[in-house]
Amino acid sequence: MTETENLESRYLKSGLKMTGQRRTIIKILDEASDHPSVETVYARARQIDPSISLATVYRTLSLLEEMDLIIKRDFNDSYARYDTNIDHHHHLIDMESGAVIEFKNEELEALKLKIARDLGYDLLDHRLELYGRKKSSSS
Repeated sequence: MTETENLESRYLKSGLKMTGQRRTIIKILDEASDHPSVETVYARARQIDPSISLATVYRTLSLLEEMDLIIKRDFNDSYARYDTNIDHHHHLIDMESGAVIEFKNEELEALKLKIARDLGYDLLDHRLELYGRKKSSSS
């Protein structure tokens, strides 16, 4: 996968039929910077195509998740949020605002491999979510 590859191009490579409604939902996910919920994807999709149903959004998200093109996240929320599975990254969740900050860290990548190796394992997958509160300026 190349850095410029997006969700739509990865979907098209699968050979599955691309409908207009799927294209709309995929575009919304490709352009999202906020890890949208089903309801958020639905609301954004209806702004583009009012004929899209909530059931279509659910089915499309389920299909994309099965294809490993998106990841369902919960971030300790009462609802699922979705993230494209394009590049490897981690998350820091602000416990006060609910903001989700994506980050990459090469030292962390090396450390996780070392930990697995030291324990006698080949690392196959992992998820890291950090939860925090912004430091006050007086600290």
